[in-house]
Amino acid sequence: MRLSRPLLMLAAWLLVALALRTEATSAPRLPAFQADLGQTTVSGLSSGAYMAGQFAVIHSSLVTGAALIAGGPYYCAGHPGRPPFIPYLANAMSVCMNPGEAGAGPPDAVFLWRQAQGFARAGLIDNVANLRRQSIYLFSGGADRTVTTAVVDQARNFHALAGASRIRYRDNLYAGHGMVTADRADNPCPVTAAPYFNNCGLPLAHELLAQLYPGLGPPSARLSGTVLRFDQRPYAGYSAGLDDTGYVYVPEACRRQTCRVHVAFHGCRQGAALVGDHFYGRAGYNEVADANHIIVLYPQVRTSRFYPYNPRGCWDFWGYSSADPFQPDFHTREGSQVKAVFEMVQRLGQLRISPHR
Repeated sequence: MRLSRPLLMLAAWLLVALALRTEATSAPRLPAFQADLGQTTVSGLSSGAYMAGQFAVIHSSLVTGAALIAGGPYYCAGHPGRPPFIPYLANAMSVCMNPGEAGAGPPDAVFLWRQAQGFARAGLIDNVANLRRQSIYLFSGGADRTVTTAVVDQARNFHALAGASRIRYRDNLYAGHGMVTADRADNPCPVTAAPYFNNCGLPLAHELLAQLYPGLGPPSARLSGTVLRFDQRPYAGYSAGLDDTGYVYVPEACRRQTCRVHVAFHGCRQGAALVGDHFYGRAGYNEVADANHIIVLYPQVRTSRFYPYNPRGCWDFWGYSSADPFQPDFHTREGSQVKAVFEMVQRLGQLRISPHR
């Protein structure tokens, strides 16, 4: 069988991309810190919020709390639709973002909660009874036209139906679509523009972590720890869409003591390849983590105009990293990005080996 010229060109490009990826990074392996995984929490912005939400539902036996900034409910892209065809990508860009502008209704939390229950019965995700113990933080900006409040409302409704132990929903700031900070160098609060960080006079990372970990102390004025680069390639194949390098903030105390783990998912167009250290260094997580014995994991996805197609560098909440786009697995334990991050968290919990042993 002879391949057509376009297929030959695509095959050649993939071989080159894989070769370049093999040599692209010199980042070391993610270290083990013997972390306390029984207090693992997650958060994210936009597509990162969707990723945080689905990770919290899929691995509810692990995750004790989730914070969603401008994100909607679990499996949002799976509805509406009529099997066997569900327009996952179309839903993600309309129902799950700005349904009013798209002429659609918001996601249906009741339907999505039933779907989650069905996935749990099928063994695709953890027992949804675990969701009752989770603490939830939600944020929606009044000036956000990318992911509107009507969508975030349904995330609140989903977790209320799941019986979450504590839910806090802040929707009283006229903020654009971005990570909210108190940094004067960031965009004005109502603006939606790269790099999607908005100075609203509120250190949102501190507020959401305080919801997920009651009793937190104040942030550190001066960081004791270090941001470490690590190689993400062992955790997922090329088709998962992960970038080669991820980041983790480790307080100095966590090199000697047992610490908790928080996973922070960046938003679209917010990976380190596009915004440098802005998300993993300036979003406000590290200062809180440093003073409260929390390791912060910052996994990264890459932008791609080829396979897997992800030109904005978004986390997968509609199936672009799935082998079969008509039967995607992004919302289950088998989702390649979910599996990769889960394995990263497990690595942080492994026994640290003293260099003197």
